Amino acid sequence: MPDNVPTVPGLPMTRGRCPFDPAPELGALRADHPVARMEFPDGHVGWLVTGYPQVRRLLADPRMSSRADALRSPIPLPMASDRTEPAPGMFTAMDPPEHTRYRRAVAGWFSARRTRTLEPRLRELADSHLDAMASGRGGGPVDLVTGFAEPMAASVICELLGVPLSERPAFARAIAALFAVHSSAEEAIAGWHAVTGLLHRLVEAKRAEPANDLIAALVAEGRLSDEEIVTVGAVLLTAGYDTSANMIALGTFALLEHPEQAAALAADTSLAERAVEELLRYLTVVHAGGIRAAAEDLELEGHRMAAGDAVSLSFAAANRDPALCARPDELDVTREPVPHLAFGHGIHQCAGQQLARLELRIAFEALFGRFPGLRLGVPAAEVRTRPDMVIYGVHELPVTW
Repeated sequence: MPDNVPTVPGLPMTRGRCPFDPAPELGALRADHPVARMEFPDGHVGWLVTGYPQVRRLLADPRMSSRADALRSPIPLPMASDRTEPAPGMFTAMDPPEHTRYRRAVAGWFSARRTRTLEPRLRELADSHLDAMASGRGGGPVDLVTGFAEPMAASVICELLGVPLSERPAFARAIAALFAVHSSAEEAIAGWHAVTGLLHRLVEAKRAEPANDLIAALVAEGRLSDEEIVTVGAVLLTAGYDTSANMIALGTFALLEHPEQAAALAADTSLAERAVEELLRYLTVVHAGGIRAAAEDLELEGHRMAAGDAVSLSFAAANRDPALCARPDELDVTREPVPHLAFGHGIHQCAGQQLARLELRIAFEALFGRFPGLRLGVPAAEVRTRPDMVIYGVHELPVTW
């Protein structure tokens, strides 16, 4: 191992002056030490990787494990203290062949072909939520988070899974407790139990009355146990809701703070597809990054990672690497899409990425097509961001038009 590798005391998470940029320390590390040592919250000294080529390579390396009992969280989380075996169905925290079996069970529901068939319905949802947001304006700014971003994200993933409309507010509250860094262990556990309890009831309902949704299909196929279906559903619900809601809200904030970019999108909504890819790269709402563990000894550019070493992969730093694109710290909705890591890479690349892309494209097309004069309802400095959450974004986004 090179002698000059620094040891970082923890994962840098505090943003600088710009609310859209990763922690400044990450860029400095990427430039000088794209592979560095880092002390994890439990005292373990593992690795922090910030360079795009290095992060991408490790994500595709089969010697990197995603098993829950091998991982250590790079940030203190209420439910991250015990390294235990993954629950049946927790495929995001498994290696092949278990991961492969669960992923195949849901892959067809997120295929590009099936996703395209959902476009008319997603447009209906976007228009409906914008109607409601506009009608509730009352002469003052409205909160885009509660008025559009969260309802849109909840509607899309809940309709896919078959979650009843009446259950969605409770589910949203439970997810907030799960992803807040400051939640107590009791609050986080209660949030998880609320989500899984909802899904247990849903499985029973689908068994009694079959329907055309993902949970009903898994029940009808009979390949997975009820516990496995509940966990798979919980993984998809939590992943599909919080990330999309925050991308819609934070993406809107970024566009409004770059008025020439917002104007270009409002004038030509056909740019929405490129805009989505650029916003995913530029913002990288999974700002805590990815976590892996070395399953065996390996070497990365002269650095020896020992079996059992924890590895934190900074997607936010990697997506701002000059090795990925020119002018990486600039937002450019006309940029030719680049292979960013917002959805990860390798076998654990986000299963729902095509649905997320479609959802974001329709959300931005509908929003800026309907309100070309959209603007912030408060000074940008008053917008509260979410550095205290696993998924970065804004708590509220007051807007007017």
